[in-house]
Amino acid sequence: MSVNQVSVFLENKPGTLNKMTEILAQHNINIRALSLADTNDFGIVRMIVNDVYEATNVLKEENFVATFTPVLAYKISDETGTLNNLLKAFTDADVNIEYMYAFSGKKNAYMIFRVKDTKNAESVLASKGLKSLTQEEIAEV
Repeated sequence: MSVNQVSVFLENKPGTLNKMTEILAQHNINIRALSLADTNDFGIVRMIVNDVYEATNVLKEENFVATFTPVLAYKISDETGTLNNLLKAFTDADVNIEYMYAFSGKKNAYMIFRVKDTKNAESVLASKGLKSLTQEEIAEV
């Protein structure tokens, strides 16, 4: 089962990211993981939050462009080579990774992957013994 990621387009100017996080904090939305990529004019924030639908709605109400996208999330142990093994499974399954980012929990690391065909990739990787996390599971880490 995939996890929904919130993507937000931000103007690339001082205070915009802070305004976004302030809105989320005021609505008790916890950011579990965050990635920020930028250009000269705008940035794209990609994040895993505890309430995807509420986050998307409140940001839209405040005139942010916010959407959600299915991504794959995998738990890996904090040991040498575990990321390499996970990436090898993607390679062996011929799944191209568009982008990825990570966050750490109490005992493990968690990898977030955006791929072209989430359902197919998840199915192929599951056949290789890899279980992706659900929205509920990612909220508990």
